[in-house]
Amino acid sequence: MRAGPGATVNWRSLALGALWVQVAALFGVSAYALWAGGFGPDGVLGALEAFLAGLVMAWWTAIFARVSLGEAVAPGDGVLRALTLAFPWLSALRGGLWLTLLLALISGAGADANPVALTALMTVWAGAVMASNAMYGALVRLAPAPGDLLARTRLLEWLNVSAALSLGMGVLNAVPIAGFSTPPTLASQLVYGLSAALDVLATLLAWQALRRAPLPPKP
Repeated sequence: MRAGPGATVNWRSLALGALWVQVAALFGVSAYALWAGGFGPDGVLGALEAFLAGLVMAWWTAIFARVSLGEAVAPGDGVLRALTLAFPWLSALRGGLWLTLLLALISGAGADANPVALTALMTVWAGAVMASNAMYGALVRLAPAPGDLLARTRLLEWLNVSAALSLGMGVLNAVPIAGFSTPPTLASQLVYGLSAALDVLATLLAWQALRRAPLPPKP
């Protein structure tokens, strides 16, 4: 059924729905990474990163649900404290994985690969790590004072940047770099491609929901 001319889109509900689906997808990716990696070191690291990302996104979404209503979250709130403590560890793990690959490249790995493609991979990946870290931190700072326009603008900016970089990472994960990575299986392309698409969609919907979120009344 088509909506009538006066109907409005409930961006908050759409955003929260997409964000919670993304949380479930991250836990699914964690299980897949462990299985696809044969329970080896690479699979364990991939599974750990996705599992921790799922936890952080679950806490982020729970806080966002309240902030998008204009509701302040007390600094001592358990979910906010969990998010505050966990997201730096996720960023550190992602940064460590990035640094490990950088050292491998410096040591000669991927010598036969296209240097432009490798540079794009490392640049987009580093940007995605920093943008996601900033996105988590921006919500932590906004949560106690959802009426802070500067903090809200910062979160909107990082949501926008994070969506673009997530799209770039999705493409780089789905398309192998000749001479550096082995061709992915169809299952791997579907899992990581759909996960990236969901990430982009959920982030853009969160951006739109925050743009339209009410400001709390002034005391």
